Amino acid sequence: MRKSLVALAAVATLAAGAVQAESATYMVEPTHTFATFEISHFGASVNRARFDKKTGTVQLDKAAKTGKVEVTIDTTSVNSGTAAFDKHLQSPDLFDTAKYPTLKFVSDKFVFNGDKVSEVTGSLTLLGKTQPVTLKANQFNCYQSPMLKREVCGGDFEATIDRTAFGMNYGVDWGFPKNVRLVIQVEAVKQ
Repeated sequence: MRKSLVALAAVATLAAGAVQAESATYMVEPTHTFATFEISHFGASVNRARFDKKTGTVQLDKAAKTGKVEVTIDTTSVNSGTAAFDKHLQSPDLFDTAKYPTLKFVSDKFVFNGDKVSEVTGSLTLLGKTQPVTLKANQFNCYQSPMLKREVCGGDFEATIDRTAFGMNYGVDWGFPKNVRLVIQVEAVKQ
C-alpha cells in the first residue's frame, strides 16, 4: 500500500511538471504586429492610423488555457500617412506624446473557445489613465514557422473604447464620436 502511494505521488508530481512545462513565453514580432485605430470623421469617412513601434511578451499555457500579455506601444510612432495629421495626433489635443510617449495593454485573463483564444481581458493605460478593455479575437492560431523554425502564435483582435474615459476629449463638442475602434494584429515567437 505504501509503495502504491509513493508511486501515485511520483506520477502526480511528474504530471504537474508536465502541465507546467506547457507554459511558454513568446516575444511580440514587430513586423507581423500592428496596432491600428479608426474613428469616424463627421460620418463622411473614417480616419485611420497605426503605431509603428511596439514591444511585448505573451505567456501562453495552451494545456491550462491561461495566458498573460504585456504590450507597450510607442505613441510617437503614430502613422496616418499624412505628416500634418501625425503631428496633430501627437499634440496635447490627442495623444500628448511629449508627456505620454507610450500606451500599454496588460492582461492576465485569456478566454478560450476550445483550443483557440477567443478574447483577452485586461487594462489599457493611455494618457496616464487605466481602463478595462476586452479584445475579442476574430481569429487565433499557433503554427510552426518554416522560416524561424519556432512556434508562432497570433491573431486578429478588436475592441471599441470610449476615448473620453482616458481624458481624450478633443472634437467631441464638434461632433467627433467618443468611440474609437482598435484593431490589433499580433504574432509572437516562442522563446
